Amino acid sequence: MQYLIDQARVFRARLAAHGLDLSDRRPHAMFISCSDAQLVPALLTVVQPGDLFELRTYGGQIPHHDTGAPSGEARTIEYAVDELKVSDIIVCGHSRCDVASAAVRAGADVPGTDMPWPDEQAVPLPGDDTAAGQWHTLAQLDALSGYPSVIPRLADRSLRLHAWFYDVDTGTCLQYHPRARSFLPL
Repeated sequence: MQYLIDQARVFRARLAAHGLDLSDRRPHAMFISCSDAQLVPALLTVVQPGDLFELRTYGGQIPHHDTGAPSGEARTIEYAVDELKVSDIIVCGHSRCDVASAAVRAGADVPGTDMPWPDEQAVPLPGDDTAAGQWHTLAQLDALSGYPSVIPRLADRSLRLHAWFYDVDTGTCLQYHPRARSFLPL
């Protein structure tokens, strides 16, 4: 804990040494990911502080929009879309995701949704954590695309959604390409 305290004490000086002023930063993109410590959005994208608006949740889960009881995640997404006017939202899953793997072991639907796996041949088998994690990522992207604040921005093309997948073992990052129906290297 002392290390964190020491770093917090010199943070302002480090910002000044790098010529950074966070008081006037507007993020260009939102990055939604798992809160797992192995996935660090700012390190993965190598952005300056303030360039990325992050939402990190257990398993990177995005709840379906509920107008009767908006979640903290929903309010964060709406703020990024409506107030910050981000132009891109990246939903990034990762390998060895406990949330996706647990659902596969239990024979459940696609994690975070009530969607079944697409077809019998596409069902990830226990131990196929990468496929499970990729399906989980796409399911979260699907939930995001149903948000009332997101729909009109997608329609007028002022907002783009992206699905990424980070392999913690190799350090590689893939992006989903709808035409190829596959995750391919960035």
